[in-house]
Amino acid sequence: MTDDQMLAASGNASWMLMSAALVLLMTPALALFYGGMTGRRSAVNMMMMSFGTLGVVSIVYILWGWSMSYGTQSVAGVFANPFEMFGLSGQITDDAGAYVEGESGYANVIDIGFQLTFAVISTAIISGALAGRVKFSTWLVFSGLWATFCYFPLAHMVWGGGLLAHTEGSLAAMMFGLTDGEATVAPIDFAGGTVVHISAGTAALVLALIVGKRYDFMKSQARPHNLPLVMLGAAMLWFGWFGFNGGSAFAADGLAGMAWLNTTAATAAAMIGWIVIESIRDKRATSLGAASGVVAGLVTITPAAGAMTPVTSLLLGAIGGALACLGVGLKYKFGFDDSLDVVGVHLVAGLWGTIGLAFFASEGGMLTDDFGFGFQLLIVQVVIALVAMVFTAVVTAILGYILKAVMGWRIDSDSEESGIDEAQHHESSYDFENPEEGATPVHAGAAPKRVGPVEDEV
Repeated sequence: MTDDQMLAASGNASWMLMSAALVLLMTPALALFYGGMTGRRSAVNMMMMSFGTLGVVSIVYILWGWSMSYGTQSVAGVFANPFEMFGLSGQITDDAGAYVEGESGYANVIDIGFQLTFAVISTAIISGALAGRVKFSTWLVFSGLWATFCYFPLAHMVWGGGLLAHTEGSLAAMMFGLTDGEATVAPIDFAGGTVVHISAGTAALVLALIVGKRYDFMKSQARPHNLPLVMLGAAMLWFGWFGFNGGSAFAADGLAGMAWLNTTAATAAAMIGWIVIESIRDKRATSLGAASGVVAGLVTITPAAGAMTPVTSLLLGAIGGALACLGVGLKYKFGFDDSLDVVGVHLVAGLWGTIGLAFFASEGGMLTDDFGFGFQLLIVQVVIALVAMVFTAVVTAILGYILKAVMGWRIDSDSEESGIDEAQHHESSYDFENPEEGATPVHAGAAPKRVGPVEDEV
């Protein structure tokens, strides 16, 4: 390796380590975003679901997740052998003790860390559909099972050379043939439209139907208990998303810069698109709408960040924000309790971003470059989106019903009505009892103290 190559590899490694840290930050950011959107007596539990996911999925990813996603022993193009690289065997150092170099020219362990953070945030997103009514223990078990049987296979199918990739044996290759060993019309999923957002949104819908509605769903007005917390969470998600999309270039280069700029353009446009729809429909623009529009824009541009220009990203994002704003109303029309609008924001915007890029892609877009090629690309994008939805729905339903029978999903009705934070964690978001200064905290061995709410939520 020449000095220039070593310098480039070092720079790329630095960027990827930074990107991994940014994506890891997104899960605590999601905890803030979701925690602020819930009622005061559910905020701790909602945030704990994100933190719990961070613990469980990180463990299973190290043990078998990387192997299932990026192993070489593929099973029908759906998943790789979980035991081939179990515990990252042979993936960090070689027999001589040197770090194994990955395909991108830097140490493979960096890519492992980067991909681990994707698995965590993808699973944590689902929890927003279940706010205030499910057992924490059941959620933890589900998070490990869902990552294993849904996320890891999807990552293999799309990014690991499996069924939804652009290689021989993939759906695209079957539909349009091969050129130099690759599909003539290759599917595009730059950073996770199918793997992350369509899968999480579909899983959220299925679980909302299996778990059922909150006791007061559509009987009383549900209001976020802390809107500044919601906006802070959205801001941190936007910040972390630069690692999510920019890092998916796997190098500190022009493509990473383009992904950064496209992410900003689409997110800004989606926020405006959302509040425009709000202003027309509800005669007011809200902070919750602005924060939700930010997340919808980030979701929209995720699959397309490397395939657009900043101008077309504005179009894609504005439409995505408007569609997501309309999409959150689906739960009221069809009567499913998607507590924090995971379906509207992640599934609707994720579908639009995955499919809509076929219209605006800078190379091969129907409206921007080549109508004929773009039409074929549109077919491929629709197919991969549908496959991801069907696969996720089936796997999630199986896991959801098994856990419902074995562990049970719901807390009891009294605990749900009085507040899940007290029932599941013996904690509250805000201690209004004003305990004596210097009192021994519960986790240090003091007798458990009830710290539930002393006044009703607004």
